[in-house]
Amino acid sequence: MTIRNPIEWTAGQIGLTMHALKSAGEVFRYPQIDATVAPEVGRISVLDLRDALMSGLRDFGAYRTDVIFLCFIYPLSGLFLADITLRLGLLPLVFPLISGFALIGPFAAAGLYEMSRRQERGKPVSWIDAVGVFGSPSFAEIIKLGVILFAIFLLWLASAMLIYRLTLGPAMPQSLVSFAVSVFTTPAGWALIGIGIGVGFVFALAVLAISVVSFPLLLDRPVNVSTAVRTSVHAVRLNPVPMLIWGLIVAAGLLLGAIPALIGLIVVMPILGHATWHLYRKVIR
Repeated sequence: MTIRNPIEWTAGQIGLTMHALKSAGEVFRYPQIDATVAPEVGRISVLDLRDALMSGLRDFGAYRTDVIFLCFIYPLSGLFLADITLRLGLLPLVFPLISGFALIGPFAAAGLYEMSRRQERGKPVSWIDAVGVFGSPSFAEIIKLGVILFAIFLLWLASAMLIYRLTLGPAMPQSLVSFAVSVFTTPAGWALIGIGIGVGFVFALAVLAISVVSFPLLLDRPVNVSTAVRTSVHAVRLNPVPMLIWGLIVAAGLLLGAIPALIGLIVVMPILGHATWHLYRKVIR
């Protein structure tokens, strides 16, 4: 075994990255997607959720340095968007933005699915291997589904602003303190909380249904985004209780990770991301 110096190692990683990006370009020009494939969906139990979480925790423990580095950009992106929102004087959108940021989490975790996939096949794994997503035959379909989730995220923000205008608006609050007082001590504020939670639940349920196994499926098999989404929705319909519990686990985990200025997501996100891959393996035959 030859130990390379840092310069040689860096050059090698850059070369791998460029090769992956080149492969991605080939995928966009010559996609090899079989839209006729209909993956078999199986039934799971609540115990399978525990097994998936334990496997996700195991993968995180094995590659924690790599995945922490890989996931660091996710909470930073959320904080960056929240800062812009505050600078624009859109205070009512800060909490919907932070809470709704989880809607694009399944797309952001694509690299984690790839790492778990490689680990499952006994291949060496590091953060650079997450770039293998770019070389997937279904990379274009992964991007399409990511765009769909981002559109849902924007629709959630628009809905949150509409709810604010119909309850506490239309004027923007002058300060965080005055906004908090209005939200927690007035009937209009209580209506905002109730309606917001209800509408947010609908958005979260929709994202869960279309993405719970679709991204891992796109990485694992040559299917198109339509097939992946239909398979994911079918998996939820076939396993309503386990999937609902899984959604609550993900929501609770992301909420806990978001409390300390989103920093906790650096740990929570990779565990849930790896666990999602293992859940996919239990659901799709």
